[in-house]
Amino acid sequence: MSKAETTIEVRDLTKYYGDFQALRGISFDVHRGEIVGFLGPNGAGKSTTMKILTCYMAATTGTAKVMNIDVTTDSIAVRARIGYLPESVPLYDQMVVFDYLDHLAELRGVPSSKREAAVTHAVEVCGLGPVVAKKIDELSKGYRQRVGLAQALVHSPDVLILDEPTSGLDPNQIVDIRELIRSIGKEKTVLLSTHILQEIEVLCDRVILINGGTVVADGNFDELYAAYPAAERNLEKLFRLLTASTGAPKAVAPKAAAPADAGKYLPPESSAAPSTESSES
Repeated sequence: MSKAETTIEVRDLTKYYGDFQALRGISFDVHRGEIVGFLGPNGAGKSTTMKILTCYMAATTGTAKVMNIDVTTDSIAVRARIGYLPESVPLYDQMVVFDYLDHLAELRGVPSSKREAAVTHAVEVCGLGPVVAKKIDELSKGYRQRVGLAQALVHSPDVLILDEPTSGLDPNQIVDIRELIRSIGKEKTVLLSTHILQEIEVLCDRVILINGGTVVADGNFDELYAAYPAAERNLEKLFRLLTASTGAPKAVAPKAAAPADAGKYLPPESSAAPSTESSES
């Protein structure tokens, strides 16, 4: 199979919170049609990386591009090409599902002439037909998660970044969301972060494992198990093998460069500025 289009490109990315270095020069690429598991222990830098890719915060140094667009110099254009499902999706509980998705489509620049079709497509893809006329606060956890996926898809982005997409779901709901992610991943790029290693094994074509702010492994399962035979072809053992405490020293931080268009636009997933705390999931 020929190499697909590069949709995410990260080069030498660093991030400091005060004198704490959360990212230590990470680099990786992701391609169209890939579902990539983004793994690491708490505090490894996963959430920081995803916040940089989704333009919620600036890196300190290094570059990140989505669809060859720099997240720092043209963050609004990047936001138009990505869909983001955070671990806890802030939904407008008093809105009807269809109206909520229509509102999000408008905020993300979908033309009024195309919005109804875009919302209808997202509803169909995410299996929301039975609840499309209900208020969000009447929905089960599984359907709320589907609404979260629909809002990430409604503007037809090229890249989806999903943080714990099956968190809190029952086994039947998990199977449904897995199938949905598989279907989406045939045409889109999916970067999937979760602590549920079984989800990675079932869904992902490839794994990027980070620890202490650095990439410690990157490859498909056969490549990783060949490189680390002590893992005995077991993802949990591989994870434990590669994520021992680094005890990395602190360093003086250079000043971070803010995005050129900082303050012009806040992603509709959140009505508040993102946290810059150093601990993360």
